[in-house]
Amino acid sequence: MSGYVVKKLCNLVFQVFLVVSLMFILFRLLPGNPASLILGPGATQAEVDNLREAMGLNQSLGVQYVNYLKNLLSGDLGFSYSYNQPVFEVIQNRIIPTLQLMAGSILVSVVIGVSAGIFSGVYPDSKLSKVLLMLWVCVLAVPNFWLGLVLVQIFAVKLGILPAIGYGSFSAMILPVLAIAARLIALVARITRSAVMEVVNEEYVRFAEAKGMQTWVIIFRHILRPALPPIVTMVGMQAGYLLGGSVVIENLFSYPGMGQLLLAAVSFRDYELMQGITFFFVLAFLSINLVVDLLYGQIDPRIRLE
Repeated sequence: MSGYVVKKLCNLVFQVFLVVSLMFILFRLLPGNPASLILGPGATQAEVDNLREAMGLNQSLGVQYVNYLKNLLSGDLGFSYSYNQPVFEVIQNRIIPTLQLMAGSILVSVVIGVSAGIFSGVYPDSKLSKVLLMLWVCVLAVPNFWLGLVLVQIFAVKLGILPAIGYGSFSAMILPVLAIAARLIALVARITRSAVMEVVNEEYVRFAEAKGMQTWVIIFRHILRPALPPIVTMVGMQAGYLLGGSVVIENLFSYPGMGQLLLAAVSFRDYELMQGITFFFVLAFLSINLVVDLLYGQIDPRIRLE
């Protein structure tokens, strides 16, 4: 198992290197002079030239790339000239809100999606199961930003029971969490339903029913565990969607996270800050997938033996 973990960690390092290198090039293909955008229209040409030199933009692209990798390996994410602070100091206060949003979205998705999927799988012919199935199809067809606007219109504008913007309270997280989690809830519910329907008629399940076991014991002990691998896979695969969705949703709800910070960095062409945020997103996404791979061995011993 230790060799497997080491192999996965080596792959993670290589993937991080590959993605941050690609992002380094793509960011510099964006139109616009970063120094001019940061200083604003009132800056003189001399001030723009001085800032470009300070940002290292007068150097060749190869030299900039080598310097970036050296700094990254030493733990230095660079300096944000739009915020006039080191990149790490800029993003450290934004990481927690984004992690809270992601954790809340995953928790809500798993709890609601698995519960609804189990019910639909155990009772596939019930009216409620059919209604839920149609609901998941509709949710998958709706973009998260449009759903966010609908949630604001209903719960903030019409009913006035939840805040439309803000951060720092449980109520302020409800709408952005639901807007991000809706798609994952639908996916988890459908995957759980299919997985449960595959095992619900197995002989060991029928034997447990014949022994007079309680329904909830049969579900959690004999039905849910064999159905967990595809559920865990789906949650891990959708981690990238949650990160991408947070960029739009955080701006929609004025949520002070990494997504909102990324759009601000792009508007100023703040390369160092854009690279630091991208590094965080890539590391978070790949780390979640690593955790999912390690969980496989605990869920299904056959995978661990292989």
